[in-house]
Amino acid sequence: FRSFFRSFFGKRIRKPFFWNNNRKGGMVMTPLRELYEEFVREKTKNASQSELDCLLHPRKYPVVWKVGDCSCDPGKTPECQASCLFNAIKIGSDGKLSINEDCVGCSACIDACQAKKLVASKDILPAMKAVLESDQMVYALVAPAFIGQFSPQVTPGMLRSAFRRIGFDGMVEVAIFADILTLKEALEFDRNIKTESDFQLTSCCCPMWIGMIRKIYHQLMPHVPGAVSPMIACGRTIKKLHPGAVTIFVGPCIAKKAEAREKDLQGAIDYVLTFEEMQDIFDALRIKPESMRDRKREHSSKAGRIYARTGGVSQAVQSTLEKLAPEKSMKIKTRQADGVPACKEMIDSLLEGRGGANFFEGMGCVGGCVGGPKRVINQELGRKTVDAYGEKARFETPLENPYVLELLKRLGFDTVEELLSDQELFTRSF
Repeated sequence: FRSFFRSFFGKRIRKPFFWNNNRKGGMVMTPLRELYEEFVREKTKNASQSELDCLLHPRKYPVVWKVGDCSCDPGKTPECQASCLFNAIKIGSDGKLSINEDCVGCSACIDACQAKKLVASKDILPAMKAVLESDQMVYALVAPAFIGQFSPQVTPGMLRSAFRRIGFDGMVEVAIFADILTLKEALEFDRNIKTESDFQLTSCCCPMWIGMIRKIYHQLMPHVPGAVSPMIACGRTIKKLHPGAVTIFVGPCIAKKAEAREKDLQGAIDYVLTFEEMQDIFDALRIKPESMRDRKREHSSKAGRIYARTGGVSQAVQSTLEKLAPEKSMKIKTRQADGVPACKEMIDSLLEGRGGANFFEGMGCVGGCVGGPKRVINQELGRKTVDAYGEKARFETPLENPYVLELLKRLGFDTVEELLSDQELFTRSF
């Protein structure tokens, strides 16, 4: 277990210099700060004062930014406002558009805005500043959808080395916390589903799915177990083991930026970078992950790895439950939907008595997280690489994964069943 726990307890190392070609063809050592400052200049050179403040202080603003003046027809509802399920876009008496804290980052308004005046929040500058200047441990928390995003040749170990080269103290695969949440949801199902009419809606992974249930189908919230997402579980665990550590989540999702700010979840994740933002950092620092040393430290099961695609949570919970409680009379019957319209149709059919299942999984993006708006590769390829990575796992479910059991033990859980009584790390109150 030593290599695994080095991710949490490892010695702090900074590598502040990069070898780069100079104009004469030789090699020179460039300080990280110099490259960072060059990067800041490039990102801000054409920004207005308001845009610059957004870039430097993103937490002061919603996770979708309005840039420039709108040119919408004042006599019609703007397409961006019409696309918002969460009533987060308002038109003031002066005719100006604003986005409020109800925004969950689903990106529907960004896609609907033909004038391209809406863009996703960017944590890239303050996150890089934290890597450069923090005197605490700084960790990259990579979403299960990471595999294949930065090049087909990039292994998890190469990506780990690339993060170390930037100045991170370690990289943690969030998939191992998907393992833990799989256990929790399987235990919840075993405890709560007793009759043919009982059902459970997964609470893992997708903040858009949870946001839709909370705001539109709130009568179903009693059927959602109080589990945090793997991202939040990972951030909370790191901060418990390393008080003061900086946690930077890297994934394909804008909605994760909003999730990290929710009142009962604040503090677990300091910054959220998308895969696109991370690729920008690699490009700016002239880092090619595919050429890095392969630091092999893979600790998640197949169950945790396949969370990244539609049906992954259902499959993970089902396979785990079958081993956890094989004698259970009420067998799990799963149903999945991806994309907001399909999720709404699935919930509407459930309310009409046509659910046809007792475990429902929803993903806000078509394809699941591999179809997130800030992915680098297309969702079909993303699913294939995620499935292939899942098949390479040494363990089928978290029940066979010794790293999960050891991690839980270090966190104070003597048995997996104690996850049901946890009120601190892996639980939230909706």
